[in-house]
Amino acid sequence: MDLPKSGMTDAFRTAYDHIRSGGSGFYEQKRGLIAVWGKEAVQFLDGMITNDMKTLEDGQQMLAAFPNAQGRLLAVVRILRQGDRFLIETEEATREKLFETLFRFTFAGDFFVEDISDNYSYFEIFGPVKDVYNSNVDEHFKGALALLASHGADYFMPAGHADEFRVFLSDDNGCADIGGALYETLRIESGVPKYGVDMDETTIVPELGLDGMISYTKGCYVGQEIIARIHFRGHVAKRLTGLIFGTRTSPSAENEIADMDVRVPGDGKNAGRITSITFSPKLDKTIALGYIRYDYLAEGTELVVDGTNAVVTALPFTSSTPEEKIHAQN
Repeated sequence: MDLPKSGMTDAFRTAYDHIRSGGSGFYEQKRGLIAVWGKEAVQFLDGMITNDMKTLEDGQQMLAAFPNAQGRLLAVVRILRQGDRFLIETEEATREKLFETLFRFTFAGDFFVEDISDNYSYFEIFGPVKDVYNSNVDEHFKGALALLASHGADYFMPAGHADEFRVFLSDDNGCADIGGALYETLRIESGVPKYGVDMDETTIVPELGLDGMISYTKGCYVGQEIIARIHFRGHVAKRLTGLIFGTRTSPSAENEIADMDVRVPGDGKNAGRITSITFSPKLDKTIALGYIRYDYLAEGTELVVDGTNAVVTALPFTSSTPEEKIHAQN
């Protein structure tokens, strides 16, 4: 069955080709932004996240995860330090739970937590980092926040500047307006997992395989014992990776692929499951994100999904320059 190309319109293909030939595009979506500050903010956050807050310098950002006591995922975040204030960016799907998790500890320490998400509009930009990332963008748009991403750059724009920034991107800089269907294709090509689709509270943090997200030297934090045990025993049981199908056909209709089994050719042994799938115009192949068992994670391993051959490949599917790999997520 051919992969449904809902959204593969002329506008879709024009914008896609523009981005993949060196141009840029932007996508607006809701995103969570939580501020934490106070004398004990570093100590507090360091005990909650997988990365080492003590190493985060002013003006810098880091990728991290909030795990629960069992080492399972509550949220993937980026943390930006602004002096004594820390801005935590996360998906809309994890915003409320993360805020509640942080806020309930405010009575026990000298720090404060505020959800400032509604003060901003969020723009995710795909394109060459040198063209779309400008840490001084607030010289033009007062109060804007810029975050570097593997696929380009992301901006939290004060709500009052959203319309002006949209014009700045599209009219002044030739940045294409991306729709939801194209965003999904670009997201999957870039190997970016989505909460509720590719990860949730059943996901053990190391299974995401996101570089630089976990410190194994920082000391104790919530869920640290489980995460460290997995690391020091050598490997996870399964990990998120890419699959490229041998033809342009998909293994199933798009709305039926959630948790579809990946199997070993011949004996039919279970090798994992698919979480996201799309057609990549650049590769002219159907591609997918999925969790594959450790024994079959080697790049080039041939597997089968619903009778269709697929090959394990490293993420992201699309090539990135070393500059563009500075930040690995979400």
